[in-house]
Amino acid sequence: MRAARWILTFGVVVFLVGPLLVVAMVSFNQNRYMDFPPEGLSLDWYAELLNNVGWRNAIVRSLFIASLSAALAVAVATPLAYVLRAYKIRLSPLLYSLGILPFMLPPVIIAIGALFFLYGTRLHPREALEGLKHWRLHVTILAFTFVAFPIIGLALKPVVEPLIGSDLYAGLLFLCLVPSTVQSSIAFTSIAKGNIAGAIVSASASNILGVFLTPLLVVALMHNTGDASIDATSILKIVAQILVPFVVGQLARPWVGPFFARHAKITKLADRSTIVLVVYVAFSEGVVNGIWSSVDAAQVIAVAVISLLLVLIMLVITGWVPKKLGFDRADTIAIQFCGTKKSLATGLPMATVLFAGSTVGLIVLPLMIFHQIQLIICSWLATRYGREAEAVEAG
Repeated sequence: MRAARWILTFGVVVFLVGPLLVVAMVSFNQNRYMDFPPEGLSLDWYAELLNNVGWRNAIVRSLFIASLSAALAVAVATPLAYVLRAYKIRLSPLLYSLGILPFMLPPVIIAIGALFFLYGTRLHPREALEGLKHWRLHVTILAFTFVAFPIIGLALKPVVEPLIGSDLYAGLLFLCLVPSTVQSSIAFTSIAKGNIAGAIVSASASNILGVFLTPLLVVALMHNTGDASIDATSILKIVAQILVPFVVGQLARPWVGPFFARHAKITKLADRSTIVLVVYVAFSEGVVNGIWSSVDAAQVIAVAVISLLLVLIMLVITGWVPKKLGFDRADTIAIQFCGTKKSLATGLPMATVLFAGSTVGLIVLPLMIFHQIQLIICSWLATRYGREAEAVEAG
């Protein structure tokens, strides 16, 4: 039995290492073409490699990234393995699944799935049922997200498209179709002393409904723009990346909800880390696909200015309309911060699926710029509203 194990282990090692040894031996070949066994030995190819500045920089960068990745993997895997081995806790199956998941799925998909899983654990069914009673609030927010935004995006076409080009305008129109953010909408509403429960339900509902509404809006409004490719498989991919983790989080809430409630910083850290990862992946794909060579600085500045104006327009509309509809201050704040946000964490995976045949980098570039601008402006506005509320309470 032991001999069989040794033979099996040796066979696996040969299977894995054998091709690497062959490639290493061929690299010493004197000829320009790959011959095995090598006909004559030479180090000329290594000298040429090291004398090439491009290859040398690539090697140094690869070694740096590999070292950083290895250190991060050890830092994460070692305590995880120790906890799974030394302690018997209810979260062991979940931790084990998270540990092996990177071997099966790309990290950005895992991060987005984990983010929506956490969103699912945060929303208590009782809060959802109570929130549904305030249906006017949620209908108003959804109307701003999926009706007002698309109308404004279409209305801007005659003015904006000649300035930034058809590809970037397609990205601008796409950002008008994606759902609202969850974490920042709730956070800003809380800072501004608004209707937090309403913001939680509305932001969550926006993302759940957006799984279906955004692709439908893309079909209806972008069939001649952005090379969108949508079928049943596209919808299923979006459902699998966004809706399924949210539902799993809801189902797991009785077991993991109290833990995440006690450690609310985990959700905030996951949200921010996911956004950083999403932005990094989007920019990296843009570099790989060469989109920056097709976009000049003037176009990027124009997109930033248009995004700034779009944020300001929506903030004015979402601040004025609710007052005319009779909403109080707390509800108006929730409408303003939920109805003006656009989610990069949701928009990127949707764009990757819906625009698989085109340059996704150009499609998501306006969304990335808009996302940063909305965070800066809404952060200032939420702080201002919060100070005003504290002054009223103190007076």
